[in-house]
Amino acid sequence: MSAAELRLPAPRRRWEAVPALRWGVLGTGWIAQRFTAALAASTDQRVVAVGSRGRASAQRFAGAAGVEVAHDSYEALLADPSVDVAYVATPHHTHRDLALLAVEAGKHVLVEKPLGLDAAQAQEVAEAAATRGVFCAEAMWTLFLPRLDVVRQVLERGLLGDVRTVLADHGEHFEPGHRILDPALAGGTLLDLGSYLTALATWVLGPAEAVHASGQDAPAGVNGQASALLAHVGGRRSVLHTTLFSVTPCTAVIAGTEATLVLPRRFFTPGDVELLAADGRLLDRWSDPEPGDHGGLHHQATEVAACIGAGRTTTPLRPAADVEAGMRALDEVAARLGVSYAAAGTG
Repeated sequence: MSAAELRLPAPRRRWEAVPALRWGVLGTGWIAQRFTAALAASTDQRVVAVGSRGRASAQRFAGAAGVEVAHDSYEALLADPSVDVAYVATPHHTHRDLALLAVEAGKHVLVEKPLGLDAAQAQEVAEAAATRGVFCAEAMWTLFLPRLDVVRQVLERGLLGDVRTVLADHGEHFEPGHRILDPALAGGTLLDLGSYLTALATWVLGPAEAVHASGQDAPAGVNGQASALLAHVGGRRSVLHTTLFSVTPCTAVIAGTEATLVLPRRFFTPGDVELLAADGRLLDRWSDPEPGDHGGLHHQATEVAACIGAGRTTTPLRPAADVEAGMRALDEVAARLGVSYAAAGTG
């Protein structure tokens, strides 16, 4: 195919019929609020219950979001027979334990990223769900967006030629007191921002065979920024950078021998896709009609509901092997930076 013939495909509709499931949300924080709002605005999925460690927090959330039932413990929510599927939206260090609790209760579960603090925890959760026969997925919402399905089709069709390079960056500014600055909550750049980077790089190029990294701590005692070079099969390379010191362009580039894809501005959210010729000329642009940012959280919930309705226990858009590949790369970066989450408890 000549450069003049290269065009970006439209995102596909994966499911014609999606059952309306009843969701229970574990946690009442920022992401839980936006997930619940996205479902209400864009789907037939229903959040019927919320669970927190305290009744007051659960009741506040339920009142603000129009949720019917407020539980004063996670265990109570997971014992609620009206809940079909649980969404774990608590801090990182609790993901593994609450995911396992949901699986033991026989609930399907969508777990906010990262699925665990490391690849071993992610594997443990996936294996427990498979043994129990319930659906389990990591809520790496980026990979469920229409924007990424455009990318997915370009890669499937080989339109870029031999893809040899991924470049990605994710930097944000956080005010003092934010949970990302708290070592007791497994804070720092890696699990929050860096997980998007390693997920993208290993999805496109495959597992990392070698990792080089350097970084800098924040005054709060967590990793403040990290730069990593990952070697993938066949000599392919990804170059990744994340920081909590400042806002950065948050652009991703997937470069092949015939063409290059650019995901400008916050590559991990709804947004455009640009296709460049080998000489850098803009060949095509797909413009995203989605509302900005976290309204797109509904796509992962639709995928979960459709998979459950079809009797599936995993999604091909984010299988356990992909989750673990991204987490293993993140583990290697953490090891080279001396980052530990020992200060973060569990539960």
